[in-house]
Amino acid sequence: MHCKEHDAGISNQLVRNPGGVIIKRAIAFRYSPALFGPSWCKLTGVSEAEMKASLVKALIPEVIGSALMAFVLVHAVHYTGAHNWAQGAAVGFFNWLGFVAVATLDSVMFQKRPWQFYLIQNGYLLLALALDGRGAGGQP
Repeated sequence: MHCKEHDAGISNQLVRNPGGVIIKRAIAFRYSPALFGPSWCKLTGVSEAEMKASLVKALIPEVIGSALMAFVLVHAVHYTGAHNWAQGAAVGFFNWLGFVAVATLDSVMFQKRPWQFYLIQNGYLLLALALDGRGAGGQP
C-alpha cells in the first residue's frame, strides 16, 4: 500500500474511534462506588478520600495513555488487515492477551496482590482494547 493511502486509512480509523480514548477509558467510572471503587480501595489500601483527592491528577496521564494505546491499536488493526468489527475486536483481545495480561502477571506472582486486583485492572483493559479494536475494525 502506498504511504499516503496507509496514512489516510489510519487517520480515518482514528477519527472514527475517538470514543476509545475518552469514553471507555473513563477512570472515574471504573473506580466508581457502583463498580469496583470499594473493592479496589480495599485491595490497594487507598482510602476513598485519597482516591478522590488524586483523581484529577490521575486522569491526565490516563487520558494521554489511553490516546497512545488507541493510536497503537489502530495501527495493529490496520497492519493485521482487519476489515470488520469482529476482526478488530479479535486484534484488541490478542494484543491484551499478549502484552497486558502477561506483563501484569507480576502483580500477582511477585507483588503478591490478590487475583481480584488483577481481574479488576485487566478486565477493564481487556474490555477497552476489544471495544477499541472493534471500533477501529469497523463498527457493525
